[in-house]
Amino acid sequence: MSQIPLAGRPVVLVLTLLAVAGCTSGTDRLRAPDAPASTEPAFEPLRPDELAESEPEGFSVPVVYDTLANGLKVVVSPDPTAPTAVVAVYYNVGFRIEPRGRTGFAHLFEHMMFQGSEHLGKNEFIGLVQRNGGVLNGSTRFDFTNYFEVVPSNAVETMLWAEADRMRGLDITQDNLANQQGVVSNEVRVNVINQPYGGFPWLDLPQLANENWHNSHNFYGDLAEIEAATLPEVQEFFGTYYAPNNAVVAVVGDVDPDQVMAWVEDYFGGIARADVPPVPDLSEPRQTEAKRSSKTDPLATRPAVAWAYHMPRRNSDAYYAMGLLQQILLEGDDSRLHQALVTDAGLTSDVSGGINWPLGNMFNYNGPMLWSAWLIHDPETPADSVLAIVDREIEKVREQGVEPDVLERAKVKLRSDLYDTLEQQSGVGRADLLASFALFDDDPGRINSLVERFERVTPGLIRRTAREVLRPENRTVITLEAGASGS
Repeated sequence: MSQIPLAGRPVVLVLTLLAVAGCTSGTDRLRAPDAPASTEPAFEPLRPDELAESEPEGFSVPVVYDTLANGLKVVVSPDPTAPTAVVAVYYNVGFRIEPRGRTGFAHLFEHMMFQGSEHLGKNEFIGLVQRNGGVLNGSTRFDFTNYFEVVPSNAVETMLWAEADRMRGLDITQDNLANQQGVVSNEVRVNVINQPYGGFPWLDLPQLANENWHNSHNFYGDLAEIEAATLPEVQEFFGTYYAPNNAVVAVVGDVDPDQVMAWVEDYFGGIARADVPPVPDLSEPRQTEAKRSSKTDPLATRPAVAWAYHMPRRNSDAYYAMGLLQQILLEGDDSRLHQALVTDAGLTSDVSGGINWPLGNMFNYNGPMLWSAWLIHDPETPADSVLAIVDREIEKVREQGVEPDVLERAKVKLRSDLYDTLEQQSGVGRADLLASFALFDDDPGRINSLVERFERVTPGLIRRTAREVLRPENRTVITLEAGASGS
């Protein structure tokens, strides 16, 4: 289609877009492929005596789902609350399956998607969104690369046309590649190399905790490997992974699902399928020995410590139990670790972390994952003193479990967090979950079963999960020594 569908008068949106480990250009990070079965602890199904008796509260997200003949998955979730909409395209390729010897390649290619297409010149995609009163962003994650726009609902057709234009024919030239290699290399220097605590611990922990290269290499990328990427490699990457049968289009907001489906068929339906290779083996062995490492950060003025445990298999009963253990141990001022480390001991001002932290949440990944946490502490406090308190709180849960009222409070907190996620950024959070579940499970309707799965978790399952997942042998620790003056 050579004609850009014209939207009506633009409505200016005032939004704050969260960029986690994102590009300084404003076009980065918000995740990837189906993974083979892994060996993370999954546990047997719940026994009848472990089923919770409470009924989940009403929870329903409208979901309209279809797949085009060329393999493109399309999910629409209407919401007339405001005259805006999110258009998101998720490609089933992320950090985990970038080429060996080309670390950072998936991230580099994300930048290439803004360098022009058949009918939109360099940076014209961004201008088109802005002229229609919208905002946009993109990101590279463990298991996908995504692009989204938040626009007035009368601009949805225009955005679908533009996304289809770059899926159909990206302008991949040597000049564009060289330009973006420079941009990404500079971003690595600014966000990691020349930043105190840069990459700590989100880049460091996976590299130490995991055994499989796909899960353990430097996801931001080695500068030499980024700069060595060639034009044929980039062209092959686009032709292989940026294809309709490796993607999801998600539209959330004030839209008519039938009309959206018709537009998607019109603009994307003629794009040819690609021969997408099978996903490599992403499985991780069961960790049976504690791991520990240390590093010195020449820019940091205070020491830090981080730790992580391998998560149970995604969608298993223990996986949902870990989501609640995260609430109990780590989320909020009332969490066990905050109370012990911040309120009581005063060793730090904050302890942060989570499942798939900081690149997302426990829902938008596929494959092995870590539950991790970290904090900055005073130089007078040895890291082992911090870890002793962490161990004490972890062991309480492993040995004693939690009381029913504690678990119920965790469920309330988790539901609140889930609802907040769904409403993030005018619907971007909802689009993210729907697209992830379509990519990984071929079932975006799974979004409506989440609350029920958490409600089924009992104190018995919490204790059983804690005893297996939070084993000392399943933990990886990295201590960071401050190398800057003033430490």
